Amino acid sequence: MATKGVKVGDAVENLVKLFLSFLKIGAFSFGGGYAMLPLIEEEIIKVQGWLTETEFIDIVAISEMTPGPIAINSATFLGYKVAGVLGSVLATLAVVLPSFTVMSILYHFITKFKNTPYLEWAFTGIRPVVLGLIAAASVTVAKSAFIDIKSVIIGAGLFYLVSFKNFNSILAIVLAGFLGVLLY
Repeated sequence: MATKGVKVGDAVENLVKLFLSFLKIGAFSFGGGYAMLPLIEEEIIKVQGWLTETEFIDIVAISEMTPGPIAINSATFLGYKVAGVLGSVLATLAVVLPSFTVMSILYHFITKFKNTPYLEWAFTGIRPVVLGLIAAASVTVAKSAFIDIKSVIIGAGLFYLVSFKNFNSILAIVLAGFLGVLLY
């Protein structure tokens, strides 16, 4: 039986690859959605070839605008693009499964040892790595987002407003969309 010209074996193989890819992303990233972006980019664009860099940036933009964590939203959108609704469910489940499992186990240890300096030292050591992963994701997004001087001005202006003038980030997204329509 085939669906849309895709053999059942190929469809199952795609679902397994999708699940394992997002399971790997969920298992080997630490620090939240933005820290996951370099791993998602590596796996989805370079290893699997499911998206172009431009498509990836679009999915990140949509994931930022929709409610919920960016990594889960990205997994959901990408899973749907690769394998429809079932792919969306599997990718979402796979990306949260490692964190859910590890945090369920660690909860008992963290509460038991929460007042020890070793735990604080471990978290202090992890923070710079998370910042580095977020910075790497920012550079990747910037490479594709800044296509000309207009996009640089929009990005820099809204960065300034949100970062230093407490401009509402939701309004910044709407304003950027409006400026994109107006200028492009």
